[in-house]
Amino acid sequence: MNRKTLVLPTVLGLLVPVLAACGGTGGAAGDDGIAVGTTDRFTVSKDAPAPLDPAYAYDVGPWNILRQTVQTLMVQPHGEGDPVPEAAEECGFTDTGNERYECTLREGLTFADGDAVTAADVKYSMERALSLKADSGVFALLSNIDTIETQGDRDVVFHLKTADATFPFKLSTPVAGIVNSDDYPKDRLRDGFELDGSGPYTFRPQIEGGELVKAVFARNTRYKGALDVKNDQVELVSYENADAMGKAMEAGDIDLMTRTMSPEQIRKLSGNSGNDIDLIETSGLGIRYLAFDTSDPAVKSKAVRQAMAQLVNRSELISKVYGSQAEPLYSLVPASITGHSNSFFNKYGEPDTGKAGALLQEAGITTPVKLTLNYTTDHYGPATKNEFAVLRKQLNASGLFDVTVKGTPWSKFRPAGLKGQYEVYGMGWFPDFPDADNFLAPFLDKDNFLASPYTNRRVRDDLIPKSRREADRLSAAKSLQDIQDVVAEDVPVLPLWQGKEYVAVRGDVTGTAYTLNSSSTLQLWELGRGANG
Repeated sequence: MNRKTLVLPTVLGLLVPVLAACGGTGGAAGDDGIAVGTTDRFTVSKDAPAPLDPAYAYDVGPWNILRQTVQTLMVQPHGEGDPVPEAAEECGFTDTGNERYECTLREGLTFADGDAVTAADVKYSMERALSLKADSGVFALLSNIDTIETQGDRDVVFHLKTADATFPFKLSTPVAGIVNSDDYPKDRLRDGFELDGSGPYTFRPQIEGGELVKAVFARNTRYKGALDVKNDQVELVSYENADAMGKAMEAGDIDLMTRTMSPEQIRKLSGNSGNDIDLIETSGLGIRYLAFDTSDPAVKSKAVRQAMAQLVNRSELISKVYGSQAEPLYSLVPASITGHSNSFFNKYGEPDTGKAGALLQEAGITTPVKLTLNYTTDHYGPATKNEFAVLRKQLNASGLFDVTVKGTPWSKFRPAGLKGQYEVYGMGWFPDFPDADNFLAPFLDKDNFLASPYTNRRVRDDLIPKSRREADRLSAAKSLQDIQDVVAEDVPVLPLWQGKEYVAVRGDVTGTAYTLNSSSTLQLWELGRGANG
């Protein structure tokens, strides 16, 4: 059959096939369900005892589970646009200053166990997340809430500390998920892999060796919300690595696989015309960057961080590791988001060893500067190791740095970063919602999720609040761009690249255009079976 690459639309959250599959039906999970593969790992540890508690979870993997089971007042729509009511019947600002936000719950909402969902549950859930202040930093999404008021069983009013036009988006995130006080204690996190809610599915974990290896989602027959659930059961299967996931796909053990495939797998699927697997691509909003502990003696001087920004060759990095699957990024804000500015390119231009050396010399820094670049071995895909080898080579080739690299599993890597044990480390970010604010405030505001010691009062006290006052996000662009310029000057983080998102799927699975939302999290309720066009 004829095959062709399709032009990608600019609509966020819409996945488009880049090749058409030949024939092929059948289901890995049988007629009763759809099986989805992932390399996300789910473990319980001393540092992360409650990976699935909405008041703790702050990563794409756990959010992929919470999105299916815990209901939020709002939900992100198909494609672009403002969030729409989900558990709520209606929501909106009721003042001209964007400081009072009111929601009315749908009638007859219940948790999966039959208990009624009321405005008091909404209030309890969010106040619980705020009071627990989990070290993941997820509570910061709600930290602009001053008080929460209930009016009867269905009406809830949020009084904000300052104007925030992005607040409806924050109500669509899992930390704003509605939980039952009978299941979730007010004064502590809910440990382990237990999870209950009022969302479209119930959740049953399969655990081996202290790890969640499979999440079974069954249709919640009591669900009442805005989502149209197109299947009765989905299994999310966790694999140790991309190779194991790929072999399961080839064997027919799973119907769909998503994050994180290797660059080699993606290239192979893009050029393979002889199987029944579609490769689906979207522009994506996920970014990669280097984070600095700006209090660490090795990188405390801004000149060291600026010199690294002056040396890193993003184009070479992408060419050698990711090819067409990524694009250079010169800001924390992706190019497709309103308010984006190429601030790092504007300041540093092309890589230049001479300029980097001058920065270090002027600051009185002795060279070569010794650093360890830390990366996680099992969270962002198998290409991360190669990526850091290229970064090391680029920095060392200048003669200005003496860099080593060290890889650590995510379960130890993330807590070590929060505790300030790394001077420089590689991280990724998938947005909580598609607004420039969410690529800036989580890194720079008080209670930021990196636990970074970096502080800029102009950013925190003036520019972030100013940008949030603007309901028209185009009007916020100047403040947002000013923030990006500050980041390029101070370099508390160093943006590297913006990636595309990929899903591989068998030809009889439908609904794949909306498998991922604009935050790159799964919407499993969209999947079904049948002729796939």
